[in-house]
Amino acid sequence: MIDYSKYLNSSIQSLSPSGIRKFFDIANEMEHVISLSIGEPDFQTPWHIRDEGIRSLEKGRTWYSPNRGFADLLDQISKYYERRFSLTYNPSEQVLVTVGGSEAIDLAFRTLVEKGEEVIIPQPAFVCYNPLCIMAGGVPVNINTKNEDNFRLKAADLEAAITPKTKLVVLPFPNNPTGAIMERKDLEEIAEVIKRHNLFVLSDEIYCELTYGDLNHVSIASIDGMYERTVVINGFSKSYAMTGWRLGYALGPAPVIAQMTKLHQYGIMSAPTTAQYAAIEALKNGDRDVNHMRDEYDMRRRLVVDSFNAMGLSCFEPLGAFYVFPCIKSTGLTSEEFCTRLIMEKHVAVVPGNAFGECGEGFVRVSYSYSLSHLKVALERIKEFLGELKNGDQA
Repeated sequence: MIDYSKYLNSSIQSLSPSGIRKFFDIANEMEHVISLSIGEPDFQTPWHIRDEGIRSLEKGRTWYSPNRGFADLLDQISKYYERRFSLTYNPSEQVLVTVGGSEAIDLAFRTLVEKGEEVIIPQPAFVCYNPLCIMAGGVPVNINTKNEDNFRLKAADLEAAITPKTKLVVLPFPNNPTGAIMERKDLEEIAEVIKRHNLFVLSDEIYCELTYGDLNHVSIASIDGMYERTVVINGFSKSYAMTGWRLGYALGPAPVIAQMTKLHQYGIMSAPTTAQYAAIEALKNGDRDVNHMRDEYDMRRRLVVDSFNAMGLSCFEPLGAFYVFPCIKSTGLTSEEFCTRLIMEKHVAVVPGNAFGECGEGFVRVSYSYSLSHLKVALERIKEFLGELKNGDQA
C-alpha cells in the first residue's frame, strides 16, 4: 500500500477544505433544502452578453488570446476604472486578464510575497486569502474586525499588527462575508499607516458595483500615494452575473503586472476566449444591467436585515456585496451547531461565521443573492427554528 502522504506537499496537506462548501454539499444531498450558502447571483448573465459569447463561437473565434487578454478587453477595463473610479491604467502595461478573480489573487501573492514574509488579512474574510498566502510561502497575520465597528478595518489595529516582516496588506472590501465597506475617510487613515511602513496592498474589489445607500465604492488606489503601491483585483462574476464564465483581472503598477503576467503565461497561458468577447460587451453596454441587479439586491438586503433583527438576531446594516452576518450568540449555539441544526431540522443552509476566521464565531453568513420568494420561505423557516429553540429552552 502506497503512503501518499510521503509524496504530497506538506503545506498543501495542512490546509483545511473550504468551510463554505461543507454546507453546500450537505444541501445538495438533501431534498427540499433552501440554500442561502453560496454567493452566486440568481440572475442569468444578461442576454446581450451571452449573445456576444455565442456570436464569437459562431464566427469561429476559438483561438488562444494574447497572454494578457485581448487588446479590446484590456482597453475596456481601463476605461471602466477611469469612468467609475477616476483611476487611469495603461491597458498595454497595467492590466492583466485572468481566469476569475481568484487566479489574480493567487498571482499577486506569488509575485509580491517572499518566503517567510507576513501578509496582514482582516477577518472575517473570504476563505481563499490565508491558503493562497501560505501556498506562496507567506505567513498570514489575521486582524479581527469587530461587529461594533461594522467590521471595518481600523488604522490602530493595522498599526498594531505590523512587524519588520510585514510586506502586504489585503483589503477585502466590500467584504464577503459581512457586507462591510470602507468609506474614503477609513481608507485615508489606513493609507497613512501603509505609507509610513512602506507596505504594498492587494485590494479585492470584486463587489465594487454592489454598494448601497448614498456611498459609492472607493478604491484605495485613488487615495493619495496609494496608486503606485496597490494591486487591484476585480472580475465579472458578481457585477454581471458571470460566475461560470471564469473571468477576472488585475490592475497595478507595470513592473508588478509584468511579473504576474509571467506566472500567468506558464501556469494558465490565457483566459477563455469566449468569455473575453462576452466581457467586452458587458463593459461596453452592461451598466443598465448592473444597476438593475443592484436595485434588486438592495430590496432583498432590506428584507433580510429587517427580518433578522425582528427575529431577535441582531444584524448590522451591510452596505456592500450580497451577504448579511447576523449574530446568533443569543441562541446559545455555536455557529457550527446553529447551521447544522438549521439544515437538519428546517432544511435551510447557511454558513458558519467561523468558516471565515475565528472572529466569525457567533455569527452566520446568509447570502441574499436569491429570489424574494426563495428568501421569504427561508426566513420563515429560520423564524420557526428560533421559536422552537426558545420553547425548548423554556420547557
